Amino acid sequence: MGRIGVGIIGNGMATRVFHAPYIQACGDLELGAIVDRKAGAVSPVEGVRIVPDVDALLADHAIGLVVVATPSSTHTALARQVLEAGRHVVVEKPFTVALSEARDLAALAQERGLTLSVFHNRRWDTDFLAVRSAIDAGLIGRVVHFESHFDRFRPHVRERWREDGSAGSGIWYDLGPHLIDQALALFGRPDAVSADIAALREGSASPDFAHVVLRYPGKRVILHAGMCVAGGEPRFRVHGAGGSLIKQHLDPQEAQSVAGLRPGDAEWGVDNDPLVHHDGEGGMHSIPTPKGSQERFYAMMAQACLGSGPAPAGLDEIVAVQEVLEAALVSAAEGRAVSLLP
Repeated sequence: MGRIGVGIIGNGMATRVFHAPYIQACGDLELGAIVDRKAGAVSPVEGVRIVPDVDALLADHAIGLVVVATPSSTHTALARQVLEAGRHVVVEKPFTVALSEARDLAALAQERGLTLSVFHNRRWDTDFLAVRSAIDAGLIGRVVHFESHFDRFRPHVRERWREDGSAGSGIWYDLGPHLIDQALALFGRPDAVSADIAALREGSASPDFAHVVLRYPGKRVILHAGMCVAGGEPRFRVHGAGGSLIKQHLDPQEAQSVAGLRPGDAEWGVDNDPLVHHDGEGGMHSIPTPKGSQERFYAMMAQACLGSGPAPAGLDEIVAVQEVLEAALVSAAEGRAVSLLP
C-alpha cells in the first residue's frame, strides 16, 4: 500500500516547527500540500505546493489525512468540513472552543469510520516520559501531590490571535490542553476541577495566568501556566508517600526544531537535564532523562489511518481533555469547584 497523502490547513509556526517535520519523518505519510490564503505565500517545505483554500486541498484525492493548524475558533468548522469530505483529521490543540463541539465532532468521526485525533505531541516529551516512568516504577510510592508547570517570560502583550481576546485565545486554551492531557494520561479523569484563570499583564485582552487544581481522592494535581515567570519554575514537582521527583527544565524538542534539528538527527530529543529523585531519607539521585520523540504522534496516526493501530489520542481521551478545559473555565468564572462525577 502506498503512502498516505497529507495536507495541512495553515502555514504558521505550528506547521513549520511541528507538523511538517514530523510528517516528513514518517515513512507512511507524504506531505502533499499546505493551505495558505496569502498571495505569494512560500511553502516551508521544498517541493510541497501551496494551495489557496480548503476546497482546493480537498479536491486532491491523493490527500487522505488533513491537519487543521489554524486559530482555535476555526477548528470545529474546518474539522467538520474535512470529515464530511471523507478524510482523516488531526486538529491542533485546543480541539474545539466548546465541549459540545468536541462531542459532536467525535460522534461524526465515529459515524463516518474516520480517524480523528488532536495533536497531543507532548505525550512524548522528555520530561513527561521521565516522570511517568518513575511513577510507574513506584519510585516514590503513591502520588499525593503533582505539579505541572508550563511557564514563560513574555511580560508584554503581542499582536497575535492567541492574545487578542477572541474565542479560543489565551494561555489556558494554548497550554492547558498539554497540561491536562498529560495529567489524564497519568491519573485519569478527576472528580472535580477548581481554577483561577486571569489576565494579569497590563493591556492583556485574554487570560495569561492559569492555576488549576484537579481533585482526586487522596491526591491533588496542580496545572499552572503563566507569562511573567522569569527563570521559570520546575517543570514537574511530584510528591509521594515514598519520596519526591523534580524535573527542572522543559523538553527541548520545540527549541531543537526551531534551530533546524530534525527527527533522526543524533541530538534530536536529547535532554541533558536529569530527573532528580529525593528518596525521603535524605538521599538525592539523578536519573538520566529518556530521549523525546514527539514525531511518534504521526507514526501512530499513520497506523491508525491504515487500520493497523490505535490513534495517538483516542476519541474518549480528546473529549475528556476538553471536558476538563471547559470545567476550569466555568470554575474560574463562577468561583466554585466544578464536579466531573457522573
